[in-house]
Amino acid sequence: MLAPGSAKLLPIVTNYNQYTVRNCLLLLVAFFLINAVNAQSVNINGKVIDAVSGESIAGATVSLDSVAIAATDINGSFNVSTLIGRHVLTVKMVSFNTERLVMNLTGNDETQIIIIRLTPSSQELGTVVISAGKFEQRIEEVTVSMEVVKPSAIHEKNTVTMEDAIDQIPGVNIVDGQANIRGGSGWSYGAGSRVQALVDDLPQLTADANDAKWTFLPTENLEQVEVIKGASSVLFGSSALNGVINIRTAYPKSEPITRVSMFTGVYDKPVFKIDGKEYNLKWWGSRMLKTAGNSFFHSRKIGQLDLTVGSNTFLDEGYRQGEIELRGRFNINTRYRFKKIDGLSAGVNFNTMTTEGTLFFLWQNDTTGAYIPASNTLSNYRTYRTNVDPFVTYSDKKGNTIRLRTRWFGTKNENNTSQNSTANLTYYELQYQKRFSENFTITAGAVGVNSLVKSELYGDHNGNQQAMYLQGDLKWKKFTFSAGGRAEKNKVDDYSDEITPVFRAGVNYHLLKETYIRASAGQGYRFPSIAEKYIRTNVGSLVVYPNQDLTPEKGISYELGIRQNYKVRDWVGYIDIAAFRNEYKNMMEFAFAQWGKFTDPFIGNGFKSMNVGDTRIQGVDISVGGTGKLVGDLTMTMLFGYTYLDPMQLTYDSLYTTKVGVASVKGSDSTDFLKYRSRHMLKGDIDFKWRKFSAGLSVHYMSRMENVDKIFVSGLLDFAFPPGLGIGHYRANHTGGDIVYDLRTSCRFSKNVELAFIVKNLLNNIYMQRPADMQAPRIFVGQVTFTL
Repeated sequence: MLAPGSAKLLPIVTNYNQYTVRNCLLLLVAFFLINAVNAQSVNINGKVIDAVSGESIAGATVSLDSVAIAATDINGSFNVSTLIGRHVLTVKMVSFNTERLVMNLTGNDETQIIIIRLTPSSQELGTVVISAGKFEQRIEEVTVSMEVVKPSAIHEKNTVTMEDAIDQIPGVNIVDGQANIRGGSGWSYGAGSRVQALVDDLPQLTADANDAKWTFLPTENLEQVEVIKGASSVLFGSSALNGVINIRTAYPKSEPITRVSMFTGVYDKPVFKIDGKEYNLKWWGSRMLKTAGNSFFHSRKIGQLDLTVGSNTFLDEGYRQGEIELRGRFNINTRYRFKKIDGLSAGVNFNTMTTEGTLFFLWQNDTTGAYIPASNTLSNYRTYRTNVDPFVTYSDKKGNTIRLRTRWFGTKNENNTSQNSTANLTYYELQYQKRFSENFTITAGAVGVNSLVKSELYGDHNGNQQAMYLQGDLKWKKFTFSAGGRAEKNKVDDYSDEITPVFRAGVNYHLLKETYIRASAGQGYRFPSIAEKYIRTNVGSLVVYPNQDLTPEKGISYELGIRQNYKVRDWVGYIDIAAFRNEYKNMMEFAFAQWGKFTDPFIGNGFKSMNVGDTRIQGVDISVGGTGKLVGDLTMTMLFGYTYLDPMQLTYDSLYTTKVGVASVKGSDSTDFLKYRSRHMLKGDIDFKWRKFSAGLSVHYMSRMENVDKIFVSGLLDFAFPPGLGIGHYRANHTGGDIVYDLRTSCRFSKNVELAFIVKNLLNNIYMQRPADMQAPRIFVGQVTFTL
């Protein structure tokens, strides 16, 4: 029953409800229409290039409205999808100024095609490295000490081998092909290495001796040389116990480049003063003793194909009597960037070299015979080396990268001591890298290495290595964190080690605008090489003995460093100071003693690699560098470094003490200072350029090698080398260090032609690098380079 008057209200209520529902439906339809319009997406196809060179920039981080959403692929391209409206696109890349683009996208836009041009930063040195984390980082932000050498510093100095190039780097020296970083190794003749040598992340150590053949590595095509100081086994394996030398080659630029360089050098008269007397060491009389060589390089883009070709020939008549070298090398690098599959590239790198010559090992004496070999110590050789490196890389626009790197490295050694051998190494690495944003990257990989050595003299041997690694790098506020681990298993013949884990961690703190503090700790591990364990070989009549009882060594590296960048007008530079401490367990070192029988050459005296005990190497490393304009058109580039070492033997392995003898364990100076090392090392280079002219000066100082094997100075070898080796006499009369200067000048006559004059060992300082091995006298070199 309705209340009075309610019948009149019902039509009004009914009409009101119908009106409300109708309006709600209209509003709902309008809401969906508006959202449908607003939800319309727009594709942005972009490309990031260098504003100066026009080259594509890979690995740049692309953010939309402050959210990182993509990374540029190998072609510098990226693709993102977003809604219409106002957006801010940000592109960042180390060593470039950040670029921001405001876009107002409308419903008329379905696809936006844009090109982002990044300008190099003028506020920093602009040095970018890859080796620390296997991706591009500013050198200031890495958590380990690193040095970088640019190709100009190599080409301008008539650097004929990569060994000469590496030897210019502060804190690094090479003795008989053995690379040492911060005194991590002494003198280990042609067997084993605590420093991993790489070309584009691929290991260059041989299958048999596990050493680097520096003359085999190309100097024609370089992007830069990167050196990590300290344990790096997590990413680079067993041989990186003491550090890494990574030689990065360059891809073709937008314009083709052809470069031809030729040089000729002449040895000066060596005059040596010792014990108050002057000796003329010029055994070659009135004739001119020469060294000469040439190199060729060409790079270009052919559609989607990147191609580089290089060659090098070298002849050295030898400043030491009977020692000559003739070699020829050819290399070709290819990379094809697939057009239909963005981010996919593949290629093959190839390098081959033939070398023949005569090898000098011991002098006759330290006076008149310093450049004359001891009797029966010369050996003739011919070597063939070839590597073939296929690779595939895929990078998508979400920060995922997959790399497959493979290598076959073959060596063949022929000599006149009936010890011909062949060694073949196969290598593969499958790596996955994920860049979640510009601040977080993880890198993981699996590695396999197989070695096969064949020799009629010492039999057949094979080894293999399997490893897996994982590393993460995170930037958070002013901090950069890096941590990783590796599990590795090695085997040589029937000797197999347990799975060995190693770890590392580091942090970098951006304290002030251009001040960076870093600290790191990393474990290292080195497995004996086939040569150290099994190979008995000869250098002339001198025997290198095997040691089947040799066991792996382990180490840990600690570092605390600070880097300060600075800028004075148009000149930018840096100062880097690092304190380090390296500890090694069961360290492997070469020792010279009586290992053989009395019926063997030199009554059994020779070399053998031994586990010597526990050691500690600590010190300080200081580097100062910079580049830029001083005034007007005058520019200056410099790099100076000083290293102080305190390398000590802490304990002596009982087997080593028994074999070598207590009197000989501590070496010639009867101290615990590790053998074949210098306490002080200074290296520097300064270069001035003014218009078409340039001039530079390099300096290399090593303090006295404080301790050597006692047998070299005890006189026990005098019967074999009348009137005696003279090493003891030399050391007694040469108590200081050695300093060598190199001077260079050049003039660029046109855009295409440059003429240079170089004087190596400017002051003609005649000195011994290691026992019985006097170094080269002054050399005058003329060099001409044509660039097209």
